[in-house]
Amino acid sequence: MDLKKILPVFSYIFHPIFVSLYGTLFFFLITNSFFYNSQIIVTLIQVTILTLLLPLSMYFLFRSLGVVSSFTEASISERKMPIAVQAVLLFVLIKFSVSRDTVAELYFFFLGGFLSSVIVLASVILKFKASLHMIGISALTCFIFGLSMYYQMPFVNLVAFSIVCVGLVASSRLYMKAHTYPELIAGIIIGAGPQLFLYQYWL
Repeated sequence: MDLKKILPVFSYIFHPIFVSLYGTLFFFLITNSFFYNSQIIVTLIQVTILTLLLPLSMYFLFRSLGVVSSFTEASISERKMPIAVQAVLLFVLIKFSVSRDTVAELYFFFLGGFLSSVIVLASVILKFKASLHMIGISALTCFIFGLSMYYQMPFVNLVAFSIVCVGLVASSRLYMKAHTYPELIAGIIIGAGPQLFLYQYWL
């Protein structure tokens, strides 16, 4: 099998729009015994609406208006509005839906995502195109690693798999000619930086 032919698949599987839901599902997968089923379902619904369904709806609206032209590739000018919307929705999520008192780990995961959104929005305004895919997969990898330390569960294989996925997503973006090496590295820093910084508040 030619790896290059399947590399673009990783750009879709690990699209930034899915990362919040992946992180939430993984969190509840290992902590479900600490919560009522109703709490888990309500949180999953809120996360799905605010990080997946609404952004998807906005994407199709923006596409119909000609604001964006692609789901996996976007120019600098096309990025401003979707990133701004993402930042607002993440703020709403951490302000009104995900409580620090009940799901602290998840709260800081989304807070890190919000900080990353603000940073990348600033970079877009400054005409720099950091990789959103690398921001997403790097943040998710840091969250998985953080949870493994917090709950003292040896997710060695999963953490290793996540790191491999970081490489595959980066290769995918290069293969699709969507980003340069500096843009990929910037994405990793913007995605992982806030998550690593916030470790001190919940680990």
